[in-house]
Amino acid sequence: MNLESWALFTATEAALSLSPGPAVMMVVAYGIARGWRTSLFVTLGILTGNAIYFAVSATGIGSLILASPQVFMAIKYLGAAYLVYLGLSAIFGKPSPLTISKLDGVALSGRKIFSSALMLQLMNPKTLLMFVAILPQFIDPREPVGVQMLILAACSIIPEFFILLGYGMLASKASHWATQERYAVITERIAGTLVAGAGIMVALV
Repeated sequence: MNLESWALFTATEAALSLSPGPAVMMVVAYGIARGWRTSLFVTLGILTGNAIYFAVSATGIGSLILASPQVFMAIKYLGAAYLVYLGLSAIFGKPSPLTISKLDGVALSGRKIFSSALMLQLMNPKTLLMFVAILPQFIDPREPVGVQMLILAACSIIPEFFILLGYGMLASKASHWATQERYAVITERIAGTLVAGAGIMVALV
């Protein structure tokens, strides 16, 4: 893999990360509702999903998944339904990892937020197709595939971490007033709408 391909892949990944999508919407939702530190759990979940897909692509399992569309679609819709449920819970004021007014004084589970973000990324068919269809274009079969995958993984995960962190920090600037009691319900509605929207986007892809 030459330097030109390396740079092109990095630029492509950065552009995809900057474009608003389910991952960005989820980071922004938690950034608004709980601050940028909590949105880090979302970012880590998203990037863990990407790391899994790099491993899947490296071993050729991605093609196997695409060969079983029924299984993949079932996982996709179950995950999308969960995100919509999570968003609707916040919109209608039911306790969930997004809600503020219903969970004051209760420790928020970073594990649940991480798991939700990981599920979002793994069930996103757009992500899978990117790894199965686009990633091989940057692989030189004459060189060790494992080493190339590690380089491309770093070129993808590192920029996306800072991009999603930036989105979370920008959204967090609104969390100071958003977490006040009189604004909490409005915040929950906004965050819930974003998360539910992320689930719908995944389902419609």
